[in-house]
Amino acid sequence: MTLVEPHKRAELFGPGDRHLRRIRDALQVRTNARNATVRIIGEPANVAKAAAVLERLQNLLRGKPELQLDAVEDAIDEVAARDGNNSAGHLSVFNRSAALAPRTEGQEAYIRAMLTHDLSFCLGPAGTGKTYLAVAVAVHLLKRGEIKRIALVRPAVEAGEKLGFLPGDMQAKVNPYLRPLFDAMHDMMTFDQLKRFMVNDVVEVIPLAFMRGRTLNNACIILDEAQNATPMQMLMFLTRLGNNSKMIVTGDDSQVDLPFDQPSGLVDAVSRLKGSEKIAILRLTERDIVRHRLVQEIVARYAETSAADERPPSDNGGQ
Repeated sequence: MTLVEPHKRAELFGPGDRHLRRIRDALQVRTNARNATVRIIGEPANVAKAAAVLERLQNLLRGKPELQLDAVEDAIDEVAARDGNNSAGHLSVFNRSAALAPRTEGQEAYIRAMLTHDLSFCLGPAGTGKTYLAVAVAVHLLKRGEIKRIALVRPAVEAGEKLGFLPGDMQAKVNPYLRPLFDAMHDMMTFDQLKRFMVNDVVEVIPLAFMRGRTLNNACIILDEAQNATPMQMLMFLTRLGNNSKMIVTGDDSQVDLPFDQPSGLVDAVSRLKGSEKIAILRLTERDIVRHRLVQEIVARYAETSAADERPPSDNGGQ
């Protein structure tokens, strides 16, 4: 293969050819580099993987003065995962031990939809991975350099309880609402990485009300617990979508915490937007629940009793 930027050969190969040696050891190939040409020798499949890793590293070098060994390891992992037929749902995040793959057919369809559509809606009960997989896709895209920032958004609506006055600044006040998003993020990167990303506005965690007037380009924007957004809030949110961005909307339409007379913006949006080929709308079910096995039974039992409560009384002749 021919190097795109031969003058960056030393940075690509690493100090003392450290990066090149790691590629050779991991993929069991031999290399012979001369000027702008790198000859890779070995089994055809391994040669193809090594070439793909070098291509990936060259792309990373275009915006960086040097490469760290972690970047080389990540490139090797990504190529191995892709060629290992995991492209249907394997997600590579910063925490290498948390590399993710779908555990149900519904989750696989959900991941595929998020990766192939600029706007995706996912509805379903608790425990199906709606939020977790949305955050995983966002981190995967950030790591691959396909987006430059992540915005995690939630309505600040209390789940049937009045929490009263919360002390502290804005971040402290909204933290209880945004905690599930932080928890998912902490699984996919170290605390220091997340802190650095937040300081640099690469990752932004904000309540829905603060989205007004924003336009987010080159970003992945996730609206979680969207069943608690009003129709006007949902319209405001959806129109924040900028160029080269993805938007993911998740929620459980069986757990709306809005006032009784206030319609859910999630239900309203799905009704209005269904049928568009450019918009993915998926519904996960109890079969996609991946928490404790009892959660699946709990959800099913509540669904049964709710359906029974909604049935009209039978006409028994006035008896």
